Amino acid sequence: MELRSLWLAALLAAGLAVHADVTAEEASGGRTPSAPGATVEFANLSDGDVVPPGFTVRFGISGMGIAPAGVAIENTGHFHLLIDLPELPDLGQPLPATDHIRHYGKGQTSAELDLTEGQHTLQLLLADHLHVAHDPPVMSEVITITVSSAAPLPTDS
Repeated sequence: MELRSLWLAALLAAGLAVHADVTAEEASGGRTPSAPGATVEFANLSDGDVVPPGFTVRFGISGMGIAPAGVAIENTGHFHLLIDLPELPDLGQPLPATDHIRHYGKGQTSAELDLTEGQHTLQLLLADHLHVAHDPPVMSEVITITVSSAAPLPTDS
């Protein structure tokens, strides 16, 4: 019985040490590596598209997987949609949640958007379990869309 208690204590101590190392790395601004060649893209939008005020945007990913925020699994992340963002935020810090940076931390791969009429820029950015961009960052090209009430409703095929 004594040996079993020592073994459990050793496991607990090892687990705490591993946790402390991860916390120290994360606190020092270490970024999670991305998989070589990983990409994200808009699955149903292209640069120059005209869309109605309420539309669905679908996110595509290749070379990595999706996991919810808070779940640390190698080669995974979750989507952030950058809307009309004039410049990228500090990619070494957790992305703030704003009207211009939308988080999809539950692992969503699509979103309903209701943007004002006119031109808007969109960009996808994958981030790790702590909302920090991977290293190197996995992000789409910036696309420009026009929201117009005269746009035809999209059809899913």
